[in-house]
Order: sequence, then structure tokens, then C-alpha cells
Amino acid sequence: GSITVNIQLLVIQFMNCVSGVSGPDWGVSYSHVHICVLKSSSVIMSCTYTYPTGHQIMKVFWTNTKEKEDKHETEFPDLSEDPEYSQRLQYLGDKQQNCTIRLSHVTHKDSHKYYFRFRTNIDQWIGKPGLTLTVTDLQVEAPERVTEGHNVSLTCKSSCTLTDRATFIWYRNSQPLTERRDGNNQLLLQSVRREDAGRYSCALHGHSYISPAAHLSVTYAPKNISVSISPSGEIKEGDSVTLSCSSDSNPPAEISWFKGIKFVGSGRIYSISNISSDHSGEYKCKSRNKHGEKYSAVTLNVMYPPRSVSVSISPSGQIKEGDSVTLSCSSDSNPPALNFKISWFKGGMFVGFGRIYSISKISSYDCKKYKCKSINEHGEKYSAVTLNIICKFIIKKANSLGFFFTSVHISNFKIVSAS
Repeated sequence: GSITVNIQLLVIQFMNCVSGVSGPDWGVSYSHVHICVLKSSSVIMSCTYTYPTGHQIMKVFWTNTKEKEDKHETEFPDLSEDPEYSQRLQYLGDKQQNCTIRLSHVTHKDSHKYYFRFRTNIDQWIGKPGLTLTVTDLQVEAPERVTEGHNVSLTCKSSCTLTDRATFIWYRNSQPLTERRDGNNQLLLQSVRREDAGRYSCALHGHSYISPAAHLSVTYAPKNISVSISPSGEIKEGDSVTLSCSSDSNPPAEISWFKGIKFVGSGRIYSISNISSDHSGEYKCKSRNKHGEKYSAVTLNVMYPPRSVSVSISPSGQIKEGDSVTLSCSSDSNPPALNFKISWFKGGMFVGFGRIYSISKISSYDCKKYKCKSINEHGEKYSAVTLNIICKFIIKKANSLGFFFTSVHISNFKIVSAS
């Protein structure tokens, strides 16, 4: 009868409303059908709706689709009653024609298609095709390394194009780069310096979320190379010495050691045990990587007591009584023995200081053994040989007339082994 027909018409009308088929004066309009929003932020989903004159609004709510367990039916829950949404969802509209809401502290789980639904005293409506919300985080896209002096671009990327106009902020090592705040999602570093290395992250102005950091490494040739000696202070024969080479470079440099131009070792540390005077000289540390090389030098000055002490005589050749003779003492030591540290001995008796010892108007009295002693703060040593001056005595004889004549024989000065 007529009752059955009316029920069928009501069911058909209800199905049309739920599926979104437009009816007279029914409708939901969304400002954006796609919204991309940053994780942890708030999003405003703006909408308006209309319904026929004479209807009275009984219930309004936002919903998203959830499949039931049998996966054959779909339910439309009221998000304001859902524990996952209830504390984060706020109506901004008047619920009569404005259905705008704010959803706070969004996460990736909030990425859904959302619908506004309302019910009057006569009918109900769901606003399809709905509004798609995508929640994105930020990722810094950057090369792992860049060479000093080159340019590099870093990009703050999102999985979707942010709906609201975004002002990007960049951070290095958690410190904001205030001069880098603009609407561009790229950070351009020109003529990169090693100080530009660090952990870069990005954010949007007015938002608390900061992206995970991406590390940028700046590679460069060795700089600030230096050599240190341990122990510091004076180095004496027999000591052990360590030379250390330090340099600032990226990637780390290979270290080589040279004495003069001769390669003597590699590695940051170069050690010499039981050092001798032969180790004295200039040592260079070479720091090298693929971007360049640099040297640093240090001089080792090994101290040692006198050695190779010897005496020489001048003039050489035959010496006669009355001549003048100069004896010279030479020695090898570090530091050199000073004049007042060189002593002369004649027949075991001290006769003077200085590198030079002079005898004027030589006589038989000077026929002795001479030696020198060289002293510095590390020791002393006598000449390995002595000068043995051999003299002939002067003999006087009377002739037949009663006059005396003199016969003088002075031999050469001779160097003989010390006794």
C-alpha cells in the first residue's frame, strides 16, 4: 500500500544524502580538499554547509572512514568522541553553517580522508568527496661532504607541498642561522669554510618541530701544522726524544718525517732513543691529504761533552832558541767550550786559559810536555796526545886563545803519544 511506497522513498533519499549525491539545498564546501601540514603542528580544516529551509540541526560532527572488522561495511565515528581526537579537536564554526575545526598536535596517524557530517530533525548528510589530510615531517637533504671553497645547497624536504605559506628556519649544531630565514626551502652555502661543517636541521617559523639533523663534512687541505718535542728543554746525548706532528685537515692527513731531504719515518710520532750528536739537524713533518700538503720544521740540537781534543803547533818546521811558538787547542763539543774553559798544562802544571797558548823566545826552560783540557757543562776531556818539546843544551867551550864559543842545537817540536 502507500505506507510501503513512502518507506522506500525515504530509504532512497537517505542513501542519496549519505553518498553525497546533491539534493536541493544540501551541501558541504571545503576550503581545501587537500591539506599538507607539518607534524606536531595544528591544522585548521575550514568548511561551510547548507541544508533545506525548515530543517533543524540536531547533530554535527567530523568523521573519517574506518572499516569494520568484517571489512564489508564502513562506519563514520564522531571524532569528538574518539579518545585519539577528543582532546585535540576544537570547533571554530557556529555549527549552523560554519563547520570549521582545529586539530592540534597532529601526527602521521592523522593522515586520513575527513568528512563533515550533519543530521537534521528530518534527514542527514555527509560531505563527500571529503578533505584529505597529509601529515609530513621535514628531512634535510644534503651531500655528506663538500670541499672547502666550493658551494653547497641543502634542501628542507617534506613529503607533500605544505598548504600554508612556510617560512623556513635553519639550524647548525642546534643554533639558529638567523640570517637564513626565508620562504625558500633551500640553504645555499657559498665558498664553504671548514667552520661551516656541522649538523644541519630545519624548521618552520612558528612551529616547534625541528627536523632530524644531517651532517655536512667540509674537506680541506692540511692547516695549522706544527711539531713539538718531548721532553722539552735541553737534549743531551743518550736521551730519548719524541717528535709529534699535529695538523688540522679533513680527511686526516698522512704524516711523513724527513731529516733534511732524507725520509726517516711516517706516522704522527717519530721517536729517537739513545740520541747522539749525529741526530742533530732540521726535521720536517709533512702533512698530506688529497687536497694538498704542508710542512713544519723543528731543529734538534743535541748537547754533548768535549771530544776529539787535539793540539797543533805553529809555525811548523825547525824552531830555534829565541823563536816564538803558538800552540792551538781544538775540540768538538756542544755547546762549544769557551776560551776560559780551555786550560793548558806544561809538564802537568797549569799555565793558562784560552784556545791559544803562545811561547815567545823559546828556551830550554820550555822543553816540556804540553796538553790542553776542554770543558763544557756536560763534561771535560784532555787532548789525546801531548806536545813533547825536545831541546838540545847549549854547550860553551874555551878555545886555545881563551875565548868561549857557543854551540846551540834546538830540535823541532814533536808530537808524541801522551804518557
